Amino acid sequence: MTTSALLVMDVQKAITAHVSDRTYLPRLARAVGSAREAGIPVIHVVIGFRTGHPEAHARNKIFAAVPPTAFTEADPHAAIDQSVAPRPGEIVVTKKRVSAFTGSDLEVVLRSAGIEHLVLTGIATSGVVLSTLRQAADLDYQLTVLSDGCFDPDPEVHQVLVGKVFPRQAEVTTVDDWIAAAG
Repeated sequence: MTTSALLVMDVQKAITAHVSDRTYLPRLARAVGSAREAGIPVIHVVIGFRTGHPEAHARNKIFAAVPPTAFTEADPHAAIDQSVAPRPGEIVVTKKRVSAFTGSDLEVVLRSAGIEHLVLTGIATSGVVLSTLRQAADLDYQLTVLSDGCFDPDPEVHQVLVGKVFPRQAEVTTVDDWIAAAG
């Protein structure tokens, strides 16, 4: 039997503040709750930097534009959204780039726990989900993407990714279908 984990990625207050779909967080919270009930580990992945962002090169178009105090330990908006906040004992992985693997200890955590199957959720579909899926596929993980457990500010990009790109490397399903299959 393959050991699975649910990855909840970049669901931080500064990011969720820009989510236009008001049904997204409650739906994601249902997935998190169902994973917990089924004994599937929930791993939270966040973006985090030191003050001044010494990890972000000036050529990095995404992170060089972020204010120097954003996503630091002192930034209250860097916290994980309360609707999916980690419970005691749940792992929080801090990454330094778009992919959940880059600049983090995620692979060490997964390998140590014997995790072979990743269920991906997060914000944004065209950011952390896409980058993590590509890297995880190259690392030979079995992958599932919860299409409505992901959000992108561009609905058309989201649809192309979950409908055409992700199925090449992952099973794509909905939160409700995944919950039904896991239960």
